[in-house]
Amino acid sequence: MTDIKRNKSRIIFHIDMNSFYASVEQSYDPSLKGKAIAIAGNPKERRGILVTCSYEARARGVYTTMSVWEAKRKCPELILLPPNFERYRIASRAMFDLLRTYTKQVEPVSIDEGYMDVTEIDSPMTALQIAADIQMRLKQELDLPCSIGIAPNKFLAKTASNLKKPMGITVLRKRDIDKVLWPLPVLDMHGVGESTGKKLNSIGLNTIGDIAKAEEGILKEALGKNGIRLKNRANGLDDRIVDPDSVYDTKSVGNSTTLPSDETDLMELRKVFQTLSAKVANRLEAKRLAGPTVSIQIRDADWRNSSRSQSFRNLVYEKDKIFEVAWSLFTKNWDGQPIRLLGVTVSNVVDRVDFTEQLSIYNFEEHAKEEPILKLVETLQSKFGKDMITRGHTQVRKPTYESKTSFSNDFLDDHKDRENK
Repeated sequence: MTDIKRNKSRIIFHIDMNSFYASVEQSYDPSLKGKAIAIAGNPKERRGILVTCSYEARARGVYTTMSVWEAKRKCPELILLPPNFERYRIASRAMFDLLRTYTKQVEPVSIDEGYMDVTEIDSPMTALQIAADIQMRLKQELDLPCSIGIAPNKFLAKTASNLKKPMGITVLRKRDIDKVLWPLPVLDMHGVGESTGKKLNSIGLNTIGDIAKAEEGILKEALGKNGIRLKNRANGLDDRIVDPDSVYDTKSVGNSTTLPSDETDLMELRKVFQTLSAKVANRLEAKRLAGPTVSIQIRDADWRNSSRSQSFRNLVYEKDKIFEVAWSLFTKNWDGQPIRLLGVTVSNVVDRVDFTEQLSIYNFEEHAKEEPILKLVETLQSKFGKDMITRGHTQVRKPTYESKTSFSNDFLDDHKDRENK
């Protein structure tokens, strides 16, 4: 490859599918092409917001996360479609399978985007030519458009793919960041959300260039370690590798819901937390996972977001415990404002089979009670074979929707058996 010197830096692609759900629907039904379409929840409920929309809809002022009623007001001819998650997973698998025909160094990060390290590809084509070939094949073979960012690291590749949509291919080199990246507002920087953006603005940092030039002490005081990370990224520094094995790293299991109406009734809110906790517990059980940290997410009627968490020495996975902690966090921190959305998450999860609970004066009796059962199991296993009887929580994970943490994360399960093929 001659357009980016291989001996000086890595060559990282960020592949970003354009309006993925909408594009998949248009591919399945060509009569939808060229029309304003959107994927949404139930339009009869307030929780009906747009998951994504086609570029034709965006041209009419419609955008992702807009409510259904507002989108229809802006674009009366908007075609609303319910999400077809299985269809999107099939398309995602096909997309990543195509990427792996170029290199095994492919890291899926969501259902419609991923990184590729093409540094070591043995090809007469330049990086730009490889990117163009990938883009052309995705469009011709799968009828799906994408944008591709090319850079020496993940952060710059991700940034580059956002600069030209749809169907763009953009190269972003470190030497160009002062002209391309620094003039942009802080909210345009990958990794900066609304809350972080407000904190940066409050200390006089309004552009990405301001972050790049800011003193580390000021950033660390305002944002902790994340402030230093943002400064490095703003200066084009990012040493994260493209890691195909990251698909095995489930870090959290959670569930959230938008309430049908702004809610202040404590008993109704309690029911919501019970439902969310049960769903999280079912998913943890199905995936054989547990974690030491329970957190809640709260969004009030004014769209203000807040979160609280509590960590424990031992792992949490049972619904009653999850609910107990979540409800306690909520009642201690709720200021009485009407609630729009609630969420419950168990994080830092690990496989329960691989975790040995720490014995203490509080739980040794529980383990002592198990001892006769364990001896019986050992006797039966020695007589009939080890596979005859196993502990209940070591059974194969349920291949059902109970095992789903969230759709955007669970698609990763599709890649665990495919990346090495």
